Amino acid sequence: MIDAAPKQSQTELAPAFSIIAQADLAEAARNWLLRLGVERRYSPHTIEAYARDLRQFLSFLMNHRGVQPNLAEFTSVRPGDIRAFMARRRAEGVESRSLLRALAAIRGFARHLERSGMGSASAFANVRPPKVARSLPKPLPAREARALADTACRDGEVRDEWILARDAAVMGLLYGAGLRISEALSLRRREAPIGTVDSLTILGKGQKARMTPVIAPVRAAIEHYVDLCPWSLTPEGPLFVGARGGPLSPRIIQLVMERLRGALGLPDSATPHALRHSFATHLLARGGDLRAIQELLGHASLSTTQIYTAVDSTRLLEAYKSAHPRAG
Repeated sequence: MIDAAPKQSQTELAPAFSIIAQADLAEAARNWLLRLGVERRYSPHTIEAYARDLRQFLSFLMNHRGVQPNLAEFTSVRPGDIRAFMARRRAEGVESRSLLRALAAIRGFARHLERSGMGSASAFANVRPPKVARSLPKPLPAREARALADTACRDGEVRDEWILARDAAVMGLLYGAGLRISEALSLRRREAPIGTVDSLTILGKGQKARMTPVIAPVRAAIEHYVDLCPWSLTPEGPLFVGARGGPLSPRIIQLVMERLRGALGLPDSATPHALRHSFATHLLARGGDLRAIQELLGHASLSTTQIYTAVDSTRLLEAYKSAHPRAG
């Protein structure tokens, strides 16, 4: 048992696994999830998704074998059982990307048992993961991306001026610094890049720290928002707050983007995350070094960043076809 984890987490996890697994397996599952949070520092959303995937597999195993599984039942799982689970989930309409995450979750739990001396993970390693078609990111044109970070594009909206300034500052960080929306909204007031502060230290996925510069227009947008904000922004409190002064929800920014898509005539692919894609693609198009872009985005692997080279090649080819007299 991991004492560092909050008691509430153990209480919340207990009932869900006790219904579909015997006590020894349910306890092992809870300890694994707690370890992911305490030692691996996975985000609450990732832990919740992994818990859901494991519950679905244990529920399938209980129905598949006709008994509530215990540790011995789980460690005797064969590759055929896992493939049957994947086939069942696919028949229910689950897409390959979600199946891939589910397999990663139950493999991770099996490896946890193996490291703890409670079983083997070989059956899970012998199952081929589903193929996932890797779609290219869909960046926005530079003009539209810049417009999203400008309060002028929302002229006529009946909204408080400070809220318009706040939204523009958030959009500016997504496009001007390549932040994920969760990273932008997790910033504290004392970390605000204003005045002489021209960079941010971001804790990204897996609690990996990276430093990213913040360009002058984005710093000016944040300073404008801070000056207008009617709420007291304490140093350790959130930089971006909602209409009632609490932490700003990502859903609010998503709704803002939906309204702006209509106002600017943008496609459905224009999401807050598309601004991060635009940041990387536009840097690459202007001659940015791929390794530097990798560091700015906080990608663990260069192969993840290399997908933007395909985006840039596609953009160049489309420009050639539309402009060259013999391209057709």
